[in-house]
Amino acid sequence: MRGWDWKSGKGLLGIDDAAEWDGAFERGEGNLGTAAIGLAFNCTLTEASPRIIKAMRLPDRAQRGYAFTAAGTAARLNGELTPELYAALRAEGHRGLAENAIDDTLTFVPFRQLPPWFKWRKAASKVEDKLATWRMNVMYAAEDAGKALRRHRS
Repeated sequence: MRGWDWKSGKGLLGIDDAAEWDGAFERGEGNLGTAAIGLAFNCTLTEASPRIIKAMRLPDRAQRGYAFTAAGTAARLNGELTPELYAALRAEGHRGLAENAIDDTLTFVPFRQLPPWFKWRKAASKVEDKLATWRMNVMYAAEDAGKALRRHRS
């Protein structure tokens, strides 16, 4: 058990044994999402992926959140995800628990390697960012014009 405490979560970011995670899952242990992050750090993508997906379905919302963090971590470290992880992220959508994991995937996986939905999401994000920038520029310009009018009237 090499210092892993399933009750408190202590040491689970260092877990490097997929079979130990499987055993904990079968026993109904807590902190499986936390341990999924450890698997993303310490195991191959092939080993970590099915366990991350299982953790994404846990009843505890916080632990599901950690599972999505594990998916984002896997994208950062590997520059790719498995087809199953892409599918799980797409199913969750670019909102809520999956938002940061999808953003990490869009940042760290080369565009040419992204599945079609992720390519579309990356393009849509760029457009959304540009529109937000334009909106802020218009707001700043209107604010500056208002200040100038007030100074001119005084």
